[in-house]
Amino acid sequence: MKTIDELLSDGVAGKRVFVRADLNVPLDGTAITDDGRIRAVLPTVKALAEAGARVVVASHLGRPKGAPDPAFSLAPAAARLGELLGADVRFATDTVGQSAQATVGSLADGQVAVIENLRFNAGETSKDDAERAAFADQLAALADVYVGDGFGAVHRKHASVFDLPARLPHYAGYLIATEVGVLKKLTEDVKRPYVVALGGAKVSDKLAVIDQLLGKADRLLIGGGMAYTFLKAKGYEVGISLLQEDQIPVVKEYMERAEKSGVELVLPVDVLVATEFPDLKTKAPANPTTVAADAIPADQEGLDIGPETRKLYASKLADAATVFWNGPMGVFEHPDYAEGTKAVAQALIDSPGFTVVGGGDSAAAVRTLGFDEAAFGHISTGGGASLEYLEGKTLPGLAALED
Repeated sequence: MKTIDELLSDGVAGKRVFVRADLNVPLDGTAITDDGRIRAVLPTVKALAEAGARVVVASHLGRPKGAPDPAFSLAPAAARLGELLGADVRFATDTVGQSAQATVGSLADGQVAVIENLRFNAGETSKDDAERAAFADQLAALADVYVGDGFGAVHRKHASVFDLPARLPHYAGYLIATEVGVLKKLTEDVKRPYVVALGGAKVSDKLAVIDQLLGKADRLLIGGGMAYTFLKAKGYEVGISLLQEDQIPVVKEYMERAEKSGVELVLPVDVLVATEFPDLKTKAPANPTTVAADAIPADQEGLDIGPETRKLYASKLADAATVFWNGPMGVFEHPDYAEGTKAVAQALIDSPGFTVVGGGDSAAAVRTLGFDEAAFGHISTGGGASLEYLEGKTLPGLAALED
């Protein structure tokens, strides 16, 4: 895989460089609530612009239905990119149409443009190879060189991620190079003890990675909504907690495998429960109750790990040489249910080992809860991509950058 350093050493002045970024930031109307993904691509965009390239930044945002939708416009992201660069960033109001062609055509050396949301064109996400290829051809006409730096999208076989690199000289940006380097530390010659903390809502989202980690990790700590399927598999009452009953047989099998293979699989010993889900808009007090994990009332819902579990998980992380964390421990968006996620984040900071926050909600939690990002070894920009890499899958966007 060639890197951007090789591109820069060959010279890019005057060349149109297409940067496939991940500007899929959360929005409240037109206000960006977390600009982490924009900041992550800054080193690549800045280096290219300073070297005299004419930089064309492209990304998806949200899940529009293959047609323009103002709610998913990249205009706010383009404006924020300009603020962070301290330079004017031009914005094209379409992907490959007149605005894009005119905007890119007007760029001078060292200038940057952002084209509109790639998913406004149905060809971007089409499962039809010919439709995707046709869109990739149109995108290729806007550039001379391709730089892949949208790690959060490399697990998608989309036109701008998979098909476009085949049409242009292609290189990995700084972000992708960093992400792949980090993930190799989690899969090749791992320093031990290797501890993995998994949370989030659905156990089905994590089964494939658990399957792989049962042969690699020393300890697995389970939290979040997915924990209740594990607790149910042990025969516990879980009340009205989030539960995937159809996954119980698989979970039981994994628990048996963990025991046989010597992998320590750690579940909550206590949880915070309430009779209803908290109001995340008003953040009104929820008044939860702490109960033992095997004593959840039938009419109540588990919404965070309890204080004893926080201490337990911190102790299991204390001696780790390598840590991977993906998924919050509870409904961290509400202050009454944020302590479990805070405890795991703080345990990673206190850990002497190499710590990786695996993107998605975990990365958002770190920033939302006010932790210093620099205190972690690495915060990934792609939760789904990170998980699929750890599952051992071939990621289309990375395969496309190989020669």
